[in-house]
Amino acid sequence: MSSLIPVTTVRLGEHLPLLQLLPADSSPMSWVRGNEGLVGWGVYATHTVTGKNRFDDARTWWHQQLENFSIANSVQGSGTGPVLFTSFSFDRNDESVLVIPQVIVGHKGDSSWITWIGDGAQPLLAASAPRFTANSFTFGEGTISADNWKERVAQAIARIESGAVDKVVLARDISATAEKDIDQRAILAKLNAEYPSTWTFAVDGLVGATPELLLRLSRGMVTSRVLAGTIPKTGDDEKDLALAGSLARSSKDLEEHEYAVRSVADALEPFCSSTNVPETPFVLHLANVMHLATDVTGALIEGKKHVDAFALLKSLHPSAAVCGTPRNIAFDIIDEIEGMNRGRYAGPVGWIDARGDGELGIALRTGQIEERSVAIYAGCGIVAGSNPEKEVEESNAKMIPMRSALHG
Repeated sequence: MSSLIPVTTVRLGEHLPLLQLLPADSSPMSWVRGNEGLVGWGVYATHTVTGKNRFDDARTWWHQQLENFSIANSVQGSGTGPVLFTSFSFDRNDESVLVIPQVIVGHKGDSSWITWIGDGAQPLLAASAPRFTANSFTFGEGTISADNWKERVAQAIARIESGAVDKVVLARDISATAEKDIDQRAILAKLNAEYPSTWTFAVDGLVGATPELLLRLSRGMVTSRVLAGTIPKTGDDEKDLALAGSLARSSKDLEEHEYAVRSVADALEPFCSSTNVPETPFVLHLANVMHLATDVTGALIEGKKHVDAFALLKSLHPSAAVCGTPRNIAFDIIDEIEGMNRGRYAGPVGWIDARGDGELGIALRTGQIEERSVAIYAGCGIVAGSNPEKEVEESNAKMIPMRSALHG
């Protein structure tokens, strides 16, 4: 019988900027908000899952890997010890990616730590911030043109007005082609600097900055931040304050938001002894847009078996924020009229630790990198009263973070 593989977690004596630690020529892994979170590099093991049982299959594979480890963790707490980075596809028939990094560095509050797999010495960390060389990108149409997409939005509105469905989320993409090899670290650094209140993520070439926390599970407490209802910012504080007020009063946006909140609350209810769903949303201000936002929280039922991040993800995804209401009907309409493959865009992305705790967002404000090309995605919630022209404007606003990050 082979011996167990050592996994060691120790405290770091100093707090280091997480994204600056990522080495060159790596496939970086990131889940960072401001300067808290986790980064990882090196691949100890990777796996893909597909199909209707993909969340269960992901748990099975992760637990199989954990059985091979001898864990020495002097820090404890969520995100310490071995960690699985994961990026699930929107559609169950596409591939979801699981990666266990060789090295993980984390920071939360006053605590910083490093975890590494293997019997080697503690890895050395970068002593200075990396320097990035400028890259140039050419932008073009995506799978379908903006005008074609407007027609598809009109089709969705017609379905809603017929009473077939309440809400449908339609997405579109654009393409970007680079002159040189793409350094994901430069994109992550730009996103983190410009959107510090979002979660900057990277898993297997999927890079972005999401404002939407699908799931945080820690010591039996679960949180999900729901965003639905969006308005672009102008950059003029007085005008934006007025726009925030109009967003908070918009019947169209409030209706869209209520569908999303209800879908999350209903998904969590079977697992929780109690939940808290605020009656009214708040307006979340980001650099380029404002969203209606609600934080749904709950306490897991004590002693209930097999309740971990995987089980909650299986129930939560896809929420009304990225699919629609009723979910199954909206999903079928997306499949019929959207006209593109979302891949891992709008799927859960983040990390899960050995206890089954984790933090995962919805992969929004996203680019999928393939060699020297990037597909940039954005989606909009379509409800009664939606306007195709305004939905294109909203989708363009949601693409600004990735477009800006590529400019370096």
